[in-house]
Amino acid sequence: MTKTELAKQIRAVSYLTGEFTLRSGLVSNFYWDKYRFESNPILLAAIAKEMVKLLPKEFDGLAGLELGGIPLVTAISLQTGSSCFYVRKEAKPYGTCNLIEGGVKEKSTLVVIEDVITTAGQVCRSIEQIREEGHTVEHVVAVIDRQAGGEEKISAYGCTLASVFTLAELEVV
Repeated sequence: MTKTELAKQIRAVSYLTGEFTLRSGLVSNFYWDKYRFESNPILLAAIAKEMVKLLPKEFDGLAGLELGGIPLVTAISLQTGSSCFYVRKEAKPYGTCNLIEGGVKEKSTLVVIEDVITTAGQVCRSIEQIREEGHTVEHVVAVIDRQAGGEEKISAYGCTLASVFTLAELEVV
């Protein structure tokens, strides 16, 4: 599947119109329902293939953010053989009490994997939390950058953002 075909399919299954309150609190007249493309095995595999192309050359593992980053990081891991880890929004208060699940080694260099970036509030919070755990984060890879200030915010944390698609690219398919 070409990247243009992938964009068309993502738009067809996950682009919704109406009135939506985003995680950031902003209200939008459109919404990218990532669960609609992440739950489709053909689209998920194609998206992961494109995300693999955006990964840096060197890293120790992939960090998928709860909840939308989990299927993505798993699919990327299956394609690359790289270890994947699951990052909670908050460490669970029982059992292992981990913030990062999956047995990440100390002082690992992790690439954050996310679905849709708007203002990057949760991504930046997760970068802080991962760093507080003693790991290095310099790169974020996402499916869609809504171009609403997220890239600039991520950059302020000393990280790069690479996305399979920008909002501008998806608007023209």
